[in-house]
Amino acid sequence: MSDRSKGRPVYSTEHGRTCPKCGWPVDDCRCSSSLEQPVPETIVVSLTIERSGRRGKTVTVIHGLPRNEELLKETASELKKACGAGGSYRDDRIEIQGDQRESVRSLLEKKGWRVKG
Repeated sequence: MSDRSKGRPVYSTEHGRTCPKCGWPVDDCRCSSSLEQPVPETIVVSLTIERSGRRGKTVTVIHGLPRNEELLKETASELKKACGAGGSYRDDRIEIQGDQRESVRSLLEKKGWRVKG
């Protein structure tokens, strides 16, 4: 049986082979399909600070971005340069090293984005 509401199937004989990356049946693979989303007119993001799983290091996280590789890459690059810090982007979030909330907030608001948090 598969429980799609919780993510991926745990065990199933009805679909045959499963993808080694995402665990879904090969004909319904989630990682092979393009998850690119169009960039909306108004982007609303939220800022948080995370420390868990990073050995006590503080990271500023920007959540709620559309899944658009080009937008994430450009925005992450701009933020890293402006803050003078390292960082990365994944799925729908950007992580910037350190507590950079104020500088990130001002930069995103200058771009016309709405920032929560």
